Amino acid sequence: MSTTADGSLVASLWRDRRFRRFWAGQSVSQFGDRITELALPLIAVQALHATADQVALLTALIWAPNLLAIVLGAWVDRRVHKRRLMVLADLVRAAVLLSLPAACLMRAVALGQLYVVALLTGSAAVLFNTAYPPFFAHLVPRSSYVDANSKLSAGRSASYVAGPAIGGALIQALTAPVAVAVDALTLVASAVLVGRVATGEPPTAHDQAASSVLRRAREGLVFVIRHPVLRASLGCAATVNFFTFVAGNGLIVLFAGRNLGLTAGVIGMAFGIGATGSLLGAVLAPKISRRLGVGRSIVVGAVVFPAPIAVVAAAGAPLWARAGALAVAEFLSGVGVMMFDVNLNSLQADVIPDGMRSRVAGAYSTINYGIRPVGAVFGGLLATFFGLRATLLIGAVGGALSLLWLLPSPIPRIHSLAADKPVAPDSSSDARALPC
Repeated sequence: MSTTADGSLVASLWRDRRFRRFWAGQSVSQFGDRITELALPLIAVQALHATADQVALLTALIWAPNLLAIVLGAWVDRRVHKRRLMVLADLVRAAVLLSLPAACLMRAVALGQLYVVALLTGSAAVLFNTAYPPFFAHLVPRSSYVDANSKLSAGRSASYVAGPAIGGALIQALTAPVAVAVDALTLVASAVLVGRVATGEPPTAHDQAASSVLRRAREGLVFVIRHPVLRASLGCAATVNFFTFVAGNGLIVLFAGRNLGLTAGVIGMAFGIGATGSLLGAVLAPKISRRLGVGRSIVVGAVVFPAPIAVVAAAGAPLWARAGALAVAEFLSGVGVMMFDVNLNSLQADVIPDGMRSRVAGAYSTINYGIRPVGAVFGGLLATFFGLRATLLIGAVGGALSLLWLLPSPIPRIHSLAADKPVAPDSSSDARALPC
């Protein structure tokens, strides 16, 4: 048993077989994702001799489907069985990934196929992510939202700690295409586990089914803009994402190697330490939330996530100090992003009503993820004209200022989430009737 912020007792989620299955499916697929994130560009570079701009396009195609998440989320909201869509998304990704080792066996793999794989797997991921919020809301009691997101984020963080090493070993031992097949198997395992999670799903109202997808997409966006909590959280998250992509990992690696004179091994070790910070932050998020409150934890995370980039920009003096600055910055950023994500995801699950969850998630993703490539391009321009150090400082300061979205909003005053209660009514039929 554990306690919520208001002192009430809640049962441990580890005793819930449904949650254990879902957590296991998500965790195993996250480890598989780390393999493909390494293997896909390696196939492009080593087997197909792709250029830098071709690799960049490959990455962009993975993120591009998020720009249509607002429409896909509106479509998903009309579907009754969200779990089936999640299973379908996993199986589609698995089938698409398996086309790569099959093509390699026939010596027919081409760069165009990699682009199609990136686009289709990215699209399936968006489908999964838009079906996920209503499924999660009916799987986990409201009083356990923070705890559930903490456990799910811990599994994801663990994949970043061990996943790249496991992926590298598999690629070296089995080649990159075979390693991709391992990821496909993890997605099949996720589909099987998620498919066995029985949870109630509310029926779709008649007026929801009758309205057009574009109208429902608009309703989702309007709901976010008019809701004081969602509007502030989206502004904050989008600002953080923009500036952390301005000072993205690519520029940090470039600065660490070129300006700080660190070797690849030292840089890799520093990023590994950063991943342990994410794992620690995910595990400690419920305790921090109970002490500080959900809202204040979000505010602190919004600052602690981007601000340590300034530590890297200011690093100098002996080699050990430069390496230590990078490691400390990555560790603190890892703790901060988990404080931010775990609490914000839980708060959003609490305030979004049924019937709106998928389309709100779609609208949110279109803006929140769509801003990332814009930030990356802007960061490249800044680095070209003003230098790497100045760009990293701009990313750190701009990201930390994202808290200005939160301070005038109700979020800092929210200490705990509501105790278990009936799920909020479906407000899709009147997007103007918004809670305050």
